[in-house]
Amino acid sequence: MEQLILEQGKKAKEAARDLASLSSEVKDRVLMAMAELLIKRQDSILRANQEDLREAREKGLAASLLDRLLLTEDRIEAMAEGLREIAFLPDPVGEISEISTRPNGLRVGKMRSPLGVVGIIYEARPNVTVDATGLCLKAGNSVLLRGGSEAIRSNQALVQVLKEALIERGLSENSVQLIQSTDRDAVVIMAKMDQYLDVIIPRGGRQLIKRVTEAATVPVIQTGVGNCHIYLDEKADLEKAVPIIKNAKCQRPGVCNALETLLVHQSIGEVILPQIGEALTEGGVLLKGCPKTQKFIPNAELATEEDWATEYLDLTLAIKVVDSYREALDHIHQFSTGHSEAIITEDYSKALDFLKQVDSATVYVNASTRFTDGNQFGLGAEVGISTQKLHVRGPMGVKDLTTQKYVIFGNGQIRS
Repeated sequence: MEQLILEQGKKAKEAARDLASLSSEVKDRVLMAMAELLIKRQDSILRANQEDLREAREKGLAASLLDRLLLTEDRIEAMAEGLREIAFLPDPVGEISEISTRPNGLRVGKMRSPLGVVGIIYEARPNVTVDATGLCLKAGNSVLLRGGSEAIRSNQALVQVLKEALIERGLSENSVQLIQSTDRDAVVIMAKMDQYLDVIIPRGGRQLIKRVTEAATVPVIQTGVGNCHIYLDEKADLEKAVPIIKNAKCQRPGVCNALETLLVHQSIGEVILPQIGEALTEGGVLLKGCPKTQKFIPNAELATEEDWATEYLDLTLAIKVVDSYREALDHIHQFSTGHSEAIITEDYSKALDFLKQVDSATVYVNASTRFTDGNQFGLGAEVGISTQKLHVRGPMGVKDLTTQKYVIFGNGQIRS
């Protein structure tokens, strides 16, 4: 297995050299061809996905994971549309910025260039296969994919389609490769392939990210774990609050930008919490709350300290009544994973303060955390949502899959 994966890495490195010099027009035509073929081949993709789903159900996977795994005609169309949107984005490769002229006449600037070979390790989300490929290709990178065992057939079918488009357009099929082994040792092998991989991006749960970062000799960009909060301020517009909270929790609970903890200012608890409890209970949400929450939502279970730190990825929500804005900030500071947090308030100065005080990748005022998504932010798609600070933070689009190098234009200058 190790030798096979290393050989794939070598081929990816060779493919990356050619991709780095491709014109925008060529890359965009390939992306459009990929989108077209996804629609044409959707029957075979859906058949493969049904096999994955059947096996996942037999293993007793949670409903939230089954939702992540599921492909439909609409979801395939969304993946294809994502590729089209990426094709229409500006190409950052070759862009020169920050040019200045030195006293000796040298002109110094920065040029954007591809990262090279991007390794992506992810779990039961076959859409990542397409999103990551499209973004990496647009940025001039080759990509080595290792999906979860739950989605192996779906990923194989998708990669076959993507390779077909590459071959049709005269590009190396090694620009996109899928590691076939679902053995966990494959993750460690990839994490140590610094002779071939330029960066590795683990996209999944806490244990996957921990395994990769502890084993890696390749630079790692950490993504995804989302213990997301909404703070309902004493000056909130309560007509906005319930729809925002219900959307953030219920619209798709198994994803990393879903709401996990709601903080409510004590002065409005008596008014708003019964409404929130009714709306969320109707949506099938299991509520866990502090003793003050239980006064206003009698069906809420008593929350434990562990609940405040839990990313449920399911229809479960922790609710805490706080005495002050400062207590809400302190709670977020203690338990946030740095993903997405929101405040609901009509107090402009407090909203601005929240944006400054909360140290997360995305911070909202009066909106659902469910918008933390590359497509929603105009990036076409995202390769992941970085919760670290180097070299990128938040949803990672095309530009985030490039680096910069200094370029210097001279006219015979020598250093004395």
